[in-house]
Amino acid sequence: MRRFARFLAISALLIAASPSTAQPIESMDQAGDAILACWTPPPDSTGSYVTLSFSFKRDGTLIGPPQPTDIKVAGGSEAEGRFIDAAADALENCTPLEFSADLAAGIPGQVFTMRFTSPPSDAVPKAQ
Repeated sequence: MRRFARFLAISALLIAASPSTAQPIESMDQAGDAILACWTPPPDSTGSYVTLSFSFKRDGTLIGPPQPTDIKVAGGSEAEGRFIDAAADALENCTPLEFSADLAAGIPGQVFTMRFTSPPSDAVPKAQ
């Protein structure tokens, strides 16, 4: 049993010491794909969207909170708030991003916009 515990401890140390297999992000298209992988639109928000404006630091963290610049959500101000919060959460939960040295050098302070959309109503399967 001690050998097994020692094996697990050594394995954990080796895994922790191994370099990350993730490649740094080399373009804003790749950054967008990484962020959208974290995006889950709120339920009952078909056909909705919000565009967020934001900036990054060199280290891949955000400079301040993202700001909505364009929004279309049915259901009033509460539904809009939930949709904006979900988009901002996707952005904030996926950062920091690991940028390549070249991308990191040119990114600080640049303003980016990204549209977060929910599927259109004709793309959502109907319950039977």
